[in-house]
Amino acid sequence: MSEGLNVYILDDDEAVRDSMSALLDSYGFEQKVYASANTFLGSVTSEFAGCLLLDIRMPEMDGLEVLQRLVTKGIKLPVIIITGHGDLPMAVKAMKFGAVDFIEKPFEEDVLVDSVRRAMAIGKQIHSQDNEKKDLQQRLEKLTPREHEVLIHITNGLQNKVIAYEMGISPRTIEIHRARVIEKMQARNLSHLVRIAIEGGVLLTTD
Repeated sequence: MSEGLNVYILDDDEAVRDSMSALLDSYGFEQKVYASANTFLGSVTSEFAGCLLLDIRMPEMDGLEVLQRLVTKGIKLPVIIITGHGDLPMAVKAMKFGAVDFIEKPFEEDVLVDSVRRAMAIGKQIHSQDNEKKDLQQRLEKLTPREHEVLIHITNGLQNKVIAYEMGISPRTIEIHRARVIEKMQARNLSHLVRIAIEGGVLLTTD
């Protein structure tokens, strides 16, 4: 599987944990297993990538509360809810809170594996987007304050002459700053610079 991506298994039932872990291992999924909601929540960070298999009923707290705490912590793991008999209303509620799927016990192997594959595809996309944003942030940090100001003006669609007037410097100096910004941001051209700044989730305004 993709480097850095794990299936995180949180279930208080040891037999269920072992069964899911053995099955997923046979399909090549890397896993981390937790028996306690508090242990998982105490260790989970925004660096966790992949997906979470989450039991809906546990003694310390139920899966809904775990899901809500993940949202509060800003953790973007795709969550698959594992339910028992009579837990369908809770599973539906969990999906309203952002869970991507639910599976009923006893589950069929192919159903679990297919669900994990879908969730891992979502997790991989989230992981890739997060890495792109971090990379963009690192590029932005390389800009000088003056270059960053020029980037803000460019992203807001201002022409060189207008930027020069706003900043009180010559259009030629703006051209030099623009060239350096494009180089540091690894943009192919001016339009690409604007696009990667916007698509990278960076809000650049003159306010």
